[in-house]
Amino acid sequence: MQTATRIAFIGLGQMGLPMATNLLKAGYEVAGFDLSADALQKLVDKGGQAAKSAADAMAGSDVVITMLSNGKVVRNVLTEGEAYRQAPRGALLLEMSSSAPEETRSLAQAVSGHLRVVDAPVSGGVKRAVDGTLAVMAGGGDAPFPAPRPGRPAPSARALPCRPGGGGPAAAGANHHYSGAGVIAAVEAVLLGNAFGLDEAKVVEVLNASSGKNNATEVKMNQFILSGTFGSGFALGLMAKDIRTAANLSVSLGLSQQGLRQTADLWDDAARTLGGAVDHTRFYDYLKRQVG
Repeated sequence: MQTATRIAFIGLGQMGLPMATNLLKAGYEVAGFDLSADALQKLVDKGGQAAKSAADAMAGSDVVITMLSNGKVVRNVLTEGEAYRQAPRGALLLEMSSSAPEETRSLAQAVSGHLRVVDAPVSGGVKRAVDGTLAVMAGGGDAPFPAPRPGRPAPSARALPCRPGGGGPAAAGANHHYSGAGVIAAVEAVLLGNAFGLDEAKVVEVLNASSGKNNATEVKMNQFILSGTFGSGFALGLMAKDIRTAANLSVSLGLSQQGLRQTADLWDDAARTLGGAVDHTRFYDYLKRQVG
């Protein structure tokens, strides 16, 4: 497999910056672009290069990674002025944002004459972005992930093939639904037990030792909610957006999934009530108000 020598990383937010940092550790040359000067400086401090624009980052890069807020932003960044053509013909585009499947397919059609496209959204949150253990849901074509430089360790993210094209975002949507519903169930279970007089931490302990265990009970309740830190690093508005994307996909497929619709409605209302910028674990506060 051909070794990648330069990677353009577009989008250096809470997820993108640690991902780019891990690529630097693995021996890649990384040219990053973000609208935040602070994020660019942090990349430079880690040994990366600060590009003046997305087109500048892509110039000479045989791999382009996008980690932006949604598919529309990704398309605008890559296609405005045909910026994607600054990358060498045949370069690999890893679209790792939380995008709708139809947006990803449309993007692939627009740029596939020049770039090889793999839709590759991730799951695991900021912690796993930092330690390099994200799950990557890879759709699109048969283009392989790039190999690290010889003698350097590769990031240990787990790539999960989810073809056909758009399969990555579709699988991510299913996961977002399950994750959001899991938070609702975990918080309601804790509030139910507490209303009866049980200590909230004891309810979490029971859930984690029983069949009710899920991601929310294992890595969110004690660490971010009951501790009062609410610092998971993932915004409530983004969580609501991702679940609504899954709900829209369900509708487009002609499915009647009331649980998904209700989950999306609850998260949307929480974002309106608390503001989309707060940490998504603040959903606990929203539900606590709802139950009185």
